[in-house]
Amino acid sequence: MTEAKKTPLYETHLEHGGKIVEFGGWLLPVQYSGILEEHRAVREKAGLFDVSHMGEVLVKGDDALAFLQNLVTNDVSRLTQNKIQYTPMCYKDGGIVDDLLIYKQGEEDYLLVINAANIEKDWQWMQENKGNFQVELTNVSAKTAQLALQGPLAQSILSHLTDTKLEELAYYWFLPNVIVAGKETLISRTGYTGEDGFEIYCQAEDAAELWAAIMAAGKPYGLLPVGLGCRDTLRFEACLPLYGHELSKDISPLEAGIGMFVKLDKGEFNGQAALAQQKKNGVKRKSVGFVITGRGIARAEYPVMAEGRRIGTVTTGTYAPTLEKNIGLALVETEFAKVGQEFAIEIRGKNVAAQVIPKPFYKREGQKV
Repeated sequence: MTEAKKTPLYETHLEHGGKIVEFGGWLLPVQYSGILEEHRAVREKAGLFDVSHMGEVLVKGDDALAFLQNLVTNDVSRLTQNKIQYTPMCYKDGGIVDDLLIYKQGEEDYLLVINAANIEKDWQWMQENKGNFQVELTNVSAKTAQLALQGPLAQSILSHLTDTKLEELAYYWFLPNVIVAGKETLISRTGYTGEDGFEIYCQAEDAAELWAAIMAAGKPYGLLPVGLGCRDTLRFEACLPLYGHELSKDISPLEAGIGMFVKLDKGEFNGQAALAQQKKNGVKRKSVGFVITGRGIARAEYPVMAEGRRIGTVTTGTYAPTLEKNIGLALVETEFAKVGQEFAIEIRGKNVAAQVIPKPFYKREGQKV
């Protein structure tokens, strides 16, 4: 068995009372003070996450754009410098290899940010698809740390540590070579919580000092160190998909409800033929949001039942702290996917009533979806 990996902030988490768990082969804090308290801190003030387990790959060379256009479903040619794009990356059959962010750093110069549990698989898939493209791929995951400062007070806190005018940085844009607390970083206005915030990339050796500086600057604002537990409840309320749950090799982007990131007319790419066929024929399954109207909490893998048979599977389910309801996401047969549709979730052998509700469950004020 391979030993679990540690981020550069592992000792910092221990010092601050982080409860460590293994996640995707990494030892990370699931919580500090408690999931509910940390969740509310991010919604109302700010929280600081260690997301250094995420993977980073540089894509450079004369054919960098052509390589990426073939690799992913979104249209990378639409990116301008310092802009970020979200995209699925698919197999030939339309199943999802991973979902990722693409940062355009320059002409034929891109940074890919990939999911921690998929780093090796993604790297292998990129190598297999390199073909005759004139492109250089560099996995810089081990050298790179990433902190996520999320919440309505994130900008106020970070402004104390940099001269950069953060108010000028728009959502899904980034700035390279930003000095934060004396360290060189790349800052993007992105996140996985449904709140405003920033993701800060730095050299692994600078992570601990940067963490300490941000926590100190955030103390007057009520900033808390936060763990993976509330990261999941936050992203879930905002209906942001998680690989291994809403996305997988057995689920296509169209089924997952992220078909807007599939550009079938951009030219040939992995999975294009299969996805075009799905779009033409209509998908047989859809990702839906639901609320438990009976008593109980749905969990991933629980059966969804209707008309005396199984019609789908829960992909994520939990108590939503902001909504104070037991809600979930499920992949169900398309005929049962309309808002208002009633079905049941099988919870420990008993069918519990549930109803399809609109997504996302939570949207911050002023947010454009």
